[in-house]
Amino acid sequence: MKRDEVHGNLEGIRDTIIDRLAALYDYQVDETAFLPRELMEFLAAVTGVIRREIAVYITRDGEIVNVSVGTDRDVELQDYRLRRNAQRLSCVRCVHTHPNGDGTLSDVDLSALRSFRYDAMVAVGCLNGQPTLVQASFLGANEQVILSDLVRWNRLPEQKWLEQIEESDRIIGREQKELDLGPEKCVLMGIESMESLEELARLAETAGAVVVGSFLQKKEKADGALFIGRGRAEELSRQCQALEADMCIFDEELSGIQVRNLEDLLRVKVVDRTTLILDIFAQRASTAEGKLQVELAQLEYQSARLIGEGLVLSRLAGGIGTRGPGESKLEMNRRRIRNRVTDLKRRLEEVERQRDIQRKNRERNEIPVAALVGYTNAGKSTLLNRMTGSDVYVHDQLFATLDSVARRVEEPDAPPFLLVDTVGFIRKLPHTLVNAFHATLEEALRADVLVLVNDGASPELHQQHETVEQVLAELGATTQPRVEVINKCDLLNGEHPLPGAVEVSALTGENLEGLRQAIRKAMGQTQVTVSFHVPYSAYHVMAPIRASGRLLEETHTDSGTCIRLSMTPQDRDRLISQIGAEYVMKQNG
Repeated sequence: MKRDEVHGNLEGIRDTIIDRLAALYDYQVDETAFLPRELMEFLAAVTGVIRREIAVYITRDGEIVNVSVGTDRDVELQDYRLRRNAQRLSCVRCVHTHPNGDGTLSDVDLSALRSFRYDAMVAVGCLNGQPTLVQASFLGANEQVILSDLVRWNRLPEQKWLEQIEESDRIIGREQKELDLGPEKCVLMGIESMESLEELARLAETAGAVVVGSFLQKKEKADGALFIGRGRAEELSRQCQALEADMCIFDEELSGIQVRNLEDLLRVKVVDRTTLILDIFAQRASTAEGKLQVELAQLEYQSARLIGEGLVLSRLAGGIGTRGPGESKLEMNRRRIRNRVTDLKRRLEEVERQRDIQRKNRERNEIPVAALVGYTNAGKSTLLNRMTGSDVYVHDQLFATLDSVARRVEEPDAPPFLLVDTVGFIRKLPHTLVNAFHATLEEALRADVLVLVNDGASPELHQQHETVEQVLAELGATTQPRVEVINKCDLLNGEHPLPGAVEVSALTGENLEGLRQAIRKAMGQTQVTVSFHVPYSAYHVMAPIRASGRLLEETHTDSGTCIRLSMTPQDRDRLISQIGAEYVMKQNG
């Protein structure tokens, strides 16, 4: 079912008429035109046939994003916003017809202008299938309405009205800048545990909200309509009102229908855990790849919930759950979302191909890779900086960095290796993010060694460790050698929560040498050192030898060349079967 459909009161209207109205979604209004005559004539003609009001919503770039049909007296006006900030103008003008021929705007029209903050509210009088008089209204300073005179439909002061939209936008923007709304106040609701709610509180704070209340209802099975049941939802509504909350964040993934029902009952914005995490990722994404991945995850998550959020899809009111790369239009219909998702996947596939080329270059040079994986905020980026001398962004917050970063670790008496920092994991990590960040997370899948970084300061270290193991299993990263690390060992107070783990402090640099040795030892399980002696008479075998591993040393003697390489056992066995064992001098590992 496509979203580019006609909404509202369609009973008794012929399919051919509905198809003609649906064709408006392909109509493009020139950006220099306020309301084209041909569009008014079309709306008047259809209004004359069906004798009902018709409303269309036009964006500033000339796209018609909604077509609705009402009764002979009114049409339900929609909350269409293409700006995240609910206090700014919506970037959409609403044009609707009056079948009685009177183009005068009603009090309801003017109220909708204020509530939905349209760029303009326009009424077109229609009589006998022809447009008659037109009136437009705009928002001014202090919520005052600027009302135009009634004008003939073919004499609209279009340039003046377009300029008025720009002026209204400046006025509203200036007033909004002067008004400091402060951070959003949110209430948390969970059904699992207080520990999970505490983590949700950290997520909310990371997103920029202030937690004013936290509630737990032990519930084995969620309610299909309201998630927590009607009685608890009504109580939560009173609590939200008492705490003056702007938003309620649920510690689980909600369906679109549940979100809509809860917002109707609670009368505040409802955000689930997945939307909250997606919002944080949207704030943190800095590279082109990261922005593509976040937008893909957002659109895939939103597309499954378009129906549940109603026909209006007014999810861009501002704040948490509405951010994304740029002024993204999540009010797109299903077809446009599907096309955008296809385009994003194509671009990410190109990124993945580039990653494969880089990976193959590393493999050709036989530079082993160790990937830092672990729970978010465990200190992976700080550890990377300490071990490589880098300056990757670090901060004491969840998901401080999203993009994988690779840095070379070099020491005078040992071969180099690459240390890769990956995105952190968390409980209930949204599947859309796992899919979208597949190219980034694949660094863990392809690494020679996994370095599992655990937060020694966290009382939930074991639960977090289990979450990391689950995500790695989901990725298929289960066969590589592992090095267990407990970071922040200075905060352990003598405890050893993971026996055998290397205890370090990325902050102070304590025992980093022990970690390097552990990583090299683990890499020894995947790399062996092999020495060859090749007589000058058999120099034809030098090419396959050099191509099979990373060159460590090469010397020339009177009898031939001695060459020492680091390679995988599989490459060693393949090479020996190809050239013969007589050239092998020594093997280590």
